Amino acid sequence: MDSVDPADILNDALEFLGGKQVVENEVITYGDLQLTVAQKEGKANTLLADHLFSPALFLAERIERGLLTAPGQNVIELGAGSALPSLLLSTLADPPTKIVATDYPDPGILGNLVRNMTQNTHLVSSGCTVSSSGYEWGTDVAPLLKTSGSGGYDVVILSDLLHFHSSHEVLVSSVDALLARSQDARIHVAAGTYTKPDVCDNFLRLSAKAGFVFEEVISSTEEQEWSGKLAVGGLDSEALKARKAACRYWVGRRGYFTQ
Repeated sequence: MDSVDPADILNDALEFLGGKQVVENEVITYGDLQLTVAQKEGKANTLLADHLFSPALFLAERIERGLLTAPGQNVIELGAGSALPSLLLSTLADPPTKIVATDYPDPGILGNLVRNMTQNTHLVSSGCTVSSSGYEWGTDVAPLLKTSGSGGYDVVILSDLLHFHSSHEVLVSSVDALLARSQDARIHVAAGTYTKPDVCDNFLRLSAKAGFVFEEVISSTEEQEWSGKLAVGGLDSEALKARKAACRYWVGRRGYFTQ
């Protein structure tokens, strides 16, 4: 069992945001997207699926700005929660061919994920297929690989999944099993600065042991500004800037391919 209390993670996130609420509105909007978070009960509570944390917004801003794209590729998001990054990718003019958003196989968590997929179907760009699936890290990935229609996924997205130290080994094993064995396949990892550095380092150490190479993307002073243009319900530019500043971000690949 993880020794980290979800309440401690939430409190740490609030501390980094100056005590302001993490996004937990009944309906969260990002541009035309309409999203909800899971009800605050059961696994949704213990796995923090009942909030939208800063890293999802950070990744969404990069997607909006064209810094994280996957045109014609297969994408999978683990621990997707509200699936903001996945759904925003699906709305791009040149979208992925296939997007699979996964989360822990709990009725409350998956029910919310399916609801978000359903209520935003009309925004999905032509040529893109979006689906959801229950998946527990470290378990058999065969059904997910079958869904990919290929030997794996070109892009794996991990948004705010590093809190629970003892889950890193199974998380890395799942990424290894799901990521395509391709020179261009990439892993995008965003974490809140409220996730302690030694916890992030543990994930990176285990990833290196599994053969992955990660580069942390360091933003310039200018990059600290929120540069997205779409309206984000309930948050002004200063609030979005604070959430962006409370994030770390890495891009990973299989290390046996030379660059």
